[in-house]
Amino acid sequence: MNNANEDDEKMLAIKAIQKKLLGKQLSYREIYAIMDEIAHEKLTDILTTYFVASSFREGYSPTELFHFTKAMVETGNKLKFKGIVADKHSVGGIAGTRTTMILVPIIAAAGFKIPKISSRAITTPAGTADVMESIASVEFTPDEIKKIVDKVGGCVAWNGRLGIAPADDIIIRVEEPLSFESFDKIIISVMAKKVAAGTTHLALDLPYGKTAKIRHFSDAEKVAKKFTDLANHFKIKSVVDINEMLEPAGRGIGPILEARDVLYVLEQHKDRPLRLEAKAVRLSGMLLDLCYKQKKIKKNGEDEARKILESGLALKKFREIVAAQKGDKNISWRSLKLAHFKKEIESTVSGRIKDINNYNLNTVAKVLGAPKDKQAGIYLLKKLDHNVDKGEAMLIIYSSDKYRLKEGEVTLKNLPIFTIEK
Repeated sequence: MNNANEDDEKMLAIKAIQKKLLGKQLSYREIYAIMDEIAHEKLTDILTTYFVASSFREGYSPTELFHFTKAMVETGNKLKFKGIVADKHSVGGIAGTRTTMILVPIIAAAGFKIPKISSRAITTPAGTADVMESIASVEFTPDEIKKIVDKVGGCVAWNGRLGIAPADDIIIRVEEPLSFESFDKIIISVMAKKVAAGTTHLALDLPYGKTAKIRHFSDAEKVAKKFTDLANHFKIKSVVDINEMLEPAGRGIGPILEARDVLYVLEQHKDRPLRLEAKAVRLSGMLLDLCYKQKKIKKNGEDEARKILESGLALKKFREIVAAQKGDKNISWRSLKLAHFKKEIESTVSGRIKDINNYNLNTVAKVLGAPKDKQAGIYLLKKLDHNVDKGEAMLIIYSSDKYRLKEGEVTLKNLPIFTIEK
């Protein structure tokens, strides 16, 4: 009898995928069947790919967005915390902008719980989970996450062993070789994880730019509205930051290099990337404003975020979180080891940097071995609008494999990162 039921569910899921490929709307029953089959790995990768392709082509109605999010939550585990549970998410697409690992300790140091469940890389050379994994463990059970958050106020963990929205991780695995996500799929993926993690207050970072995931301001506005509507459905208070991004906010691209940027900011190092700091403080402030409003606390979120960062409280909290996640309790940028093989790449002309191609940046960093090789990646010595002389070093490439380093160097010639105006 059970086998017959399982076969029926599988057929329902397959028929629903066919229906979606034809551009038709699905019922909650059909959507639940697809999510349940994917979550329990009963659909082949090929069928899952067809489902991903159908969502990329047609998108979802507001009702379908709600139903897909609900079904993704219902087919996995949930975390439960008391009181305010803060969270932040960026739709990303611009490598080297690791604000989450600065924001989490600021929010936790301000006294709010922030169980950050992050993903691994999809379209970039490192996701937040990849960067955190280069300095601490990110794989925990729901009970372990609860203990960490109750003890230190926050965490930066990977969803892998948590079983939160498990269908999403399988869909991400299918999407990863194609290096694409539909906007609606991003919205479902983000909101399902927030709902399952018990989020009550959420800051959303929506960067847009010609080589970002979201290209145009008008698209960012549409995505923001869908996010806000969905958050309201699940009674999550949200704030959205739509911002233009034409280059990484930090200088490091790749897990260890991005972790170093984070620590530069937390340790208030003189060479810290100030744009990364400003973005992290702004987002932290927006999230704190939401939480303060709920608690009827009359404080300015951004001012508080800056105080927490400049006083060293954020660094102290970050080290507590790293220690709770089995990392070095005295972590510092000085303790991070970069890849053995490196090469400075020099400019062949003099002029001003007019453009940075983020697609090429991602491709070259992946060629160098990121994110699997945690020490691989790119360090940008120059950024937009900087002047550069012929023969001057513009960036440094790193890899643990000398052959990959050479391949990265060759790739850079065919896929340049900088456009220089003479």
